[in-house]
Amino acid sequence: MAYLDDLAFFQHLARAGSLTGTARELGLSLSAVSKRLKLLEARLGVELAARTTRRLTLTAEGERYAARGALILDELSELENSLGEKANQALSGRLRVNATFGFGRRHIAPLLSRFCTEHPEVEGWLELTNFPLNLSDHGFDIGIRVGEPPESRLVARRILANRRVLCASPAYIAKAPTLQVPADLLQHDCLVIRENDSDFPLWRFEQVDQPAKVQTVKVSGRLASNDGEVITRLALDSHGVMLRSWWDVNEHLASGALVELLPGWQGVRADFYAVYELRRHVPARQRAFVEFVQREMAGRVSLLPES
Repeated sequence: MAYLDDLAFFQHLARAGSLTGTARELGLSLSAVSKRLKLLEARLGVELAARTTRRLTLTAEGERYAARGALILDELSELENSLGEKANQALSGRLRVNATFGFGRRHIAPLLSRFCTEHPEVEGWLELTNFPLNLSDHGFDIGIRVGEPPESRLVARRILANRRVLCASPAYIAKAPTLQVPADLLQHDCLVIRENDSDFPLWRFEQVDQPAKVQTVKVSGRLASNDGEVITRLALDSHGVMLRSWWDVNEHLASGALVELLPGWQGVRADFYAVYELRRHVPARQRAFVEFVQREMAGRVSLLPES
């Protein structure tokens, strides 16, 4: 029981951001809060926070203790609530989601907005990052990722079928060299996403009638960006060929603004999954949000054509 009390105490401390704020929030003296933190650190054998009376900064160990502690306390609360759970019980509590910038902005943000409107007692938090974050280390309930996770401790639910699509504008195609096989891309202006100057973009393709046959081409071009939306804009402006996800370009393909290339080859699959930690009691709000995203995504992105 003392362990749970310590977890709850540290949640107050992390949220308040100072010893003074924690003392005020808990109705304790400043010295009592300081002493309890020292006892907690002594028991764990690590420093959890660097502090003054006005400010408190969590160490790496403190960040982990706060994040994992929040999950444990949430799971306990969910377990106790589920003992008398009714079918029409309102969803409540914190829902923390991690997603990448492009897909997160376009789809996850509006879906989270709608979900929280329908369930006003849910506290939503969406953090967008360039790369997926470790759920447990950063205190996230759900991660939106490309591809099934290799970790056996994570549950993955597919929310969108997706693959990379090679495409360009009709104006670029009209003036560009013939493109019949992936190797012909060496003669083209390719629009590439670069994270740093040392990247060498490698585009992979699977033959439609022989999926096991894969070709990889090291492409280049005079225009590049670290942002996918910029690359799409450059392709629409007829600057070259790009390899982008179906979810990002399907509307442009349907309108004719972009045309899919290399019909005998296709970019590799890149399905989106909602992932969460495997545990005995998954909060109802977490299960409900994953089901909501699975259901609603079908109306946001047109169905991926099957080869």
